[in-house]
Amino acid sequence: MESKKLEKLDLELISETLPNGLTIYVIPKENVNGIYATFTTKFGSIYDEFIPNGSKKMIKVPLGIAHFLEHKMFEQKDGVDPFTFYSERGCDANANTSNYKTTYLFSGSNSFSENLNYLLDYVQSPYFTDENVEKEKGIIEQEIKMYQDDPYFKIYDGIIYNSFIKHPIKYPIAGTIEDVNKITKEDLYNCYNTFYHPSNMFLVVTGNVDPKEVIEIVKLNQEKKKFAKFNPIQIKGYDEPNKVEKEKEITTMDIEISKAGIGYKIDCSKLKYDINDIKTYLSIIFDLKLGNTSMLNESLQKENLLTHDIDITFVNTDKHILAIITFESQEVDEVLKRITNELKDLNISEEELERKKRVRKSNCIYRSDSIYSINNKIMSNIMNYNKVILDDYKRIDELNIKNAQNIIKNIKLSNKTIYIIDKS
Repeated sequence: MESKKLEKLDLELISETLPNGLTIYVIPKENVNGIYATFTTKFGSIYDEFIPNGSKKMIKVPLGIAHFLEHKMFEQKDGVDPFTFYSERGCDANANTSNYKTTYLFSGSNSFSENLNYLLDYVQSPYFTDENVEKEKGIIEQEIKMYQDDPYFKIYDGIIYNSFIKHPIKYPIAGTIEDVNKITKEDLYNCYNTFYHPSNMFLVVTGNVDPKEVIEIVKLNQEKKKFAKFNPIQIKGYDEPNKVEKEKEITTMDIEISKAGIGYKIDCSKLKYDINDIKTYLSIIFDLKLGNTSMLNESLQKENLLTHDIDITFVNTDKHILAIITFESQEVDEVLKRITNELKDLNISEEELERKKRVRKSNCIYRSDSIYSINNKIMSNIMNYNKVILDDYKRIDELNIKNAQNIIKNIKLSNKTIYIIDKS
């Protein structure tokens, strides 16, 4: 068991890696009543071509299978529904799938030992049959249609799809209806046996807990189980071109106000920085230019050209960062023109950078009071850096105008796609 301090946040991180490869992270907080536990596998929607554990041949599985697998983990052989199990104990349970990971979770302070054991047990007890796989397809098909009817999901997914050419990040996390209908129980077991091995998973517990007790519960639970030998996972790589699939798309929906977005596909392969650090600088730069305190946002609001603030999101692969800028307006073309003009000059001042650094430091303190934010920070760190960042303050202090200017100088915003949803 290893103990480390999170600098300037008055938090202690206790961690241990078990013989089967599962790593446990615990951050206790005595001044709260709640407990939040997350159990994560490094398996998300982009991993559709890989060599299964114990095999030598690359296979391709249908899109959306990580999300499908998440759904099926809630169907247990004994017929017990995990949602019901946790509800009966006064706790909440859920799960979510992203491009890179799948997380199972519960929150609540009652019956902690029982709840933690159950989380480990149901996630480590796959039960797939031809019948229950077929039954799930209809449920997920309805979920996909629901997303397709949501203009915000439609514009977000549309920008990503039109930005990437080869990389599977272009496809929706839930997949397509056509691909979902191809999924078999054999596909699910191939994915589960490859990506749900303890060596590819980690557990994070935050809240009013005793770290030694948490680790002891997990140790005893895992010692009762046998796992196959784990081989390093081999995933297909993609040589993604430095251009977009489609430069502009206009569609219609039954909406009151038009919605639009721009996706800037930025090649980061020649920059000598970690891609997560590049994303940090870009988020500051774009926030200064387009965020809710920017001069552009203020002027667009005063002229009634926006119904709410511009939204800025970033998605990345190992080589590219996609900046997604979305908004709602009765004058879409005018707002698009103003945003494009604003981003012709990305330069920022040292004073502006220092101001944003102070905001980030304040957010660090604010987040350290929430067991959910702390847990999410640990998960994000593991996924992005394969370790927990203990010195967030120092990393913020190390952000400097020289690096920002170097990034600005060496990126281009020429690869872009525009997606517009007009009123039908």
